[in-house]
Amino acid sequence: MNYVNSHALLAPVYKGATISCMPFLVLVPLVLIVVWIISTYNFFVSSKARIKAAVQEIGNQLKRQADLIPNLESSVKGYLKQEKGIFKMLTDARRQIDSAVKSNDVQKMADAGSQLAAVLPKLQIMVEDNPEIKSDSVVGKLMDELRDTSDKVMYARRLVIDLTADYNVKRATFPTNIVANMFKFEEQKGLITPESGEHVEVSASETKTPKVNLE
Repeated sequence: MNYVNSHALLAPVYKGATISCMPFLVLVPLVLIVVWIISTYNFFVSSKARIKAAVQEIGNQLKRQADLIPNLESSVKGYLKQEKGIFKMLTDARRQIDSAVKSNDVQKMADAGSQLAAVLPKLQIMVEDNPEIKSDSVVGKLMDELRDTSDKVMYARRLVIDLTADYNVKRATFPTNIVANMFKFEEQKGLITPESGEHVEVSASETKTPKVNLE
């Protein structure tokens, strides 16, 4: 009898403990959801800021390249008077850079950087083939600075592509797309990578199986 009565007396205590735990059990998931929403929101905000900073870095480095080109032209023109084509290409690249930077269009800036990057190897060959230019320390320094800025442009461009892809993937996939739609985060344009051209083409000779002669 005493055993039964003791359990009867404890029953209200257990019931009261269960009821008191109910708000805690409801509150914890809500807190976790709120924390996740804040974390996801901060991801989108910080990603947009980093994309913007990377785009600005592309513009800054391209502007630096554009400022270096006239100095380089004046330094090598005396040696390469007959090479008018290369100077026209440099001038055209500089004009495109100026226009792209002013437009603040990331795709235009990337295209302008690619145009200049295509000219630099040709100029480098001319410098290497001319001992007088090659020994000129001013020309060497300018070429080094142009290559350095080209590397920085490529890094910033790669960063824009990676950050944009990560942002857009999270914006489109569940469950992070819920937060993106809730706060109206728009898709980031990013950069268009070429899908055609010599860099992605394979010649017929390259598709043939190589013959190995062991004799």
